[in-house]
Amino acid sequence: MKIGIIVAMGKELGLLLGMIEDRSVVTINGFDFHVGRIGQREVVAMQCGIGKVNAAIGTLSMIENFHPSLVINSGVAGGTGQGAKMGDLVVASQIGYHDVWCGPDTNWGQAAGCPSLFECPVDPYALADKLGGKAGLVASGDIFVSRREDVERILDLYPNAIGVDMESGAVAQTCFLKNVPMLCMRIVSDTPGQADNEAQYSNFWEDAPQHTFQAIKTLIASC
Repeated sequence: MKIGIIVAMGKELGLLLGMIEDRSVVTINGFDFHVGRIGQREVVAMQCGIGKVNAAIGTLSMIENFHPSLVINSGVAGGTGQGAKMGDLVVASQIGYHDVWCGPDTNWGQAAGCPSLFECPVDPYALADKLGGKAGLVASGDIFVSRREDVERILDLYPNAIGVDMESGAVAQTCFLKNVPMLCMRIVSDTPGQADNEAQYSNFWEDAPQHTFQAIKTLIASC
């Protein structure tokens, strides 16, 4: 079983690469794919870049060239203040776009030819318990959410959203279209709209405990 791991930013990739043994690098379509092992599992990890287009192209490049049996989208997410605080691990029970609407007879967040929400392929609450995290909906879109009014708009759409990001929707949509199971597991870096939001985000990268990304090892060992 080969597992693909996709992150958006170099800081996220840096926390991940130290876990990969016997690592080699393959460059395809301008992306570096880091191939190796985590424990007994074969893995391929990549940094796709920020935003939906980068995430979709990166995910498709990974699927078509490495054929993973499971894709994990990891990294950081903003919190909504609805049950997950800075440093908490979040497992996406569902993923919904907060910036997509295809017109009449479709639901907000529903991309053409796709379900309204992308569902976790396993029991997300059991997985969150196992990993010491929290499960809930992650809202995704091409907006860096930094203002409280943006959070409130997203919560109007998805009252149960506990995290926001810019890539998981596109990764999930690409995996759905290519029939590859996908899990989203992220660490909350900050709470947009709070007075100390920028300080939270800056301090997170300085203080981010390496063990939070160890949850990936636990997950992979159980696959």
